[in-house]
Amino acid sequence: MTYTAATNRYDAMPYRRTGRSGLDLPAISLGLWQNFGGADVFETGRAILRRAFDLGVTHFDLANNYGPPYGSAEENFGRVMATDFKAHRDELVISTKAGWDMWPGPYGGIGGSRKYLIASCDQSLKRMGLDYVDIFYSHRVDPTTPLEETMGALAHLHRTGKALYVGISSYSPELTRKAHAILKAEGVPLLIHQPSYSMLNRWIEDALLDTLEDLGVGCIAFSPLAQGLLSNKYLNGVPADSRVSKGGSFGEQLLSADNLERIQALNAIAQARGQTLAQMAIAWVLRDPRVTSALIGARTVAQLEDS
Repeated sequence: MTYTAATNRYDAMPYRRTGRSGLDLPAISLGLWQNFGGADVFETGRAILRRAFDLGVTHFDLANNYGPPYGSAEENFGRVMATDFKAHRDELVISTKAGWDMWPGPYGGIGGSRKYLIASCDQSLKRMGLDYVDIFYSHRVDPTTPLEETMGALAHLHRTGKALYVGISSYSPELTRKAHAILKAEGVPLLIHQPSYSMLNRWIEDALLDTLEDLGVGCIAFSPLAQGLLSNKYLNGVPADSRVSKGGSFGEQLLSADNLERIQALNAIAQARGQTLAQMAIAWVLRDPRVTSALIGARTVAQLEDS
């Protein structure tokens, strides 16, 4: 069925300026981390993307290794771009990232080398069928590669038009300042930082938010629902098939008896506010004007609409 975008798609979604740049992002952006890889989820993912755009979500966030398998989220997104969103390319902000392991051998592993980052960007563009991405991120700090080399690769991608803007993810305040200074010397602005942030994970309040404000850099918070903990999924305990029960990333750190009690208490507050727990959690992240956008994931259209 041919997709026709909703004519009222910009009526309800608020948009926020990204730092001191000229770019606005929707208050809620959609990440394609866990639920968009592989052939068996394509139609569900396509429905989520269509509904998101109809709701005013204009920013879609990917990475080279999103799947599984690696690269499949970008491939699926590229299919949706070709069939549904081609006429709307200039209405979209599409981002991707590189920094984690991607292909075999010494040049495709975890890293921030010039060779890895530029090759990764080229591969991502090919998978998505794009001439450029709006934002390209260094997905992680690589302690074995000079920061000057990593930022130099981002600057190269910016100058060659393969990335309109560049960003970093999960960098400390100190390394954020260094990255900003290196890019500034290259004549390239650091647009945005993508850290984890939620009511259960508040590390960026110690210094990073102040740093970003001082530098004029935007902030897009990933995992505002704490990998789903701040949703109705965990109100009655931890489902055996849930992502967080399987560990990995920071889910294990958040999965504790104390946090499960906090979730129950927070849900009571949300109900008193006339919100779902997920809605309150996202609103909480966005309460700080220094946060440009909350980056959510969704397994179904219903989950998306609950946010």
